[in-house]
Amino acid sequence: MSTPGAPAYTCPYCRMGSEGASHTCPYCGAPVDVSLRVTHSGWLEQPPIRDMARIRFGHSTCQISGAYVPVAEMDLRGEDWVYFSHHSLLHTDTKVSLANLPLKGGWKRMRAGLPLMMMWAKGPGHIAFSADAPGETLAVPLAPGRAIDVVEHSFLVATGNVEYQWENANVWFTTRDGDETEWHFPVGQTMDRFTAAGSNGLLLLHAPGNTFIRDLRPDQRILVQPGALVWKDQSVAMFLHFEYPGGAYWYSSARWQAKTTWLALQGPGRVAVKSVYERPEHTGYVYQHSGATQMSWNSGPSQGFGSPWGGQVARGFIAGGLGGILGSAISSMFDDN
Repeated sequence: MSTPGAPAYTCPYCRMGSEGASHTCPYCGAPVDVSLRVTHSGWLEQPPIRDMARIRFGHSTCQISGAYVPVAEMDLRGEDWVYFSHHSLLHTDTKVSLANLPLKGGWKRMRAGLPLMMMWAKGPGHIAFSADAPGETLAVPLAPGRAIDVVEHSFLVATGNVEYQWENANVWFTTRDGDETEWHFPVGQTMDRFTAAGSNGLLLLHAPGNTFIRDLRPDQRILVQPGALVWKDQSVAMFLHFEYPGGAYWYSSARWQAKTTWLALQGPGRVAVKSVYERPEHTGYVYQHSGATQMSWNSGPSQGFGSPWGGQVARGFIAGGLGGILGSAISSMFDDN
């Protein structure tokens, strides 16, 4: 028998305990009466929130409706309030108070060529949000003090007690074509950091396709497609990983062209990825980059998996520069012929 007052179960997806079992988790909306589906490599599939499932926060509730393009409809009560990007507002009662929300320039961004504007809403009344695109609505409950980093354009709505700030992603590389330098940001230039303050907070995100989550042990490292990342715990480190077709030095590959660019994630902490992502462009000759490891396909599995901030990076800068000079010369020779 369970101890009186103890949680009846703990949701495997959001880790929140509930005193009364139901068809769905009251904090994240995930079904709780299905068997866990875990892949051999340790990924846990997050099941879609059931149609008409209700999630509670403060004195209010959020009902997720629909499966193809879900709608999050909130019944705001008491002093509860939420903030959101203006493009995600679907409908609202006229008695719901709406206003702009200044956030120290953190949301001066563009989406489809249009600027994003942040707003806040306070009840009483009903208000609904939608991402206006097929996919899943992800509910991420945040315990006090927990912080997660979210990729750009995934944010849908957050409760008022969730603090926001933006951080530079610090994941980048440059390529060169002659005298022209092009900058690449595989996960975007910035990431949104959300932290619950004082009490449990609720964060709703949107992700196309299916979403999978995984808990990484301390120093455990995995490689994912950069465009597949949805969010990660603040404790999870991320950096680039390049794979090359030749040897580890510039003279082993004519143009020093990276054939595969990965995002390395290192624990401890939880990460979430989506199955639909934008395929990366051909990387080509990498001139400079943020912290990264590297692997040469013909040099064995031990090559290049050290610290991303150690000597390999310096070697990559030097070798990359020399390889670019030689590669341009060789390219010119072939073009002339």
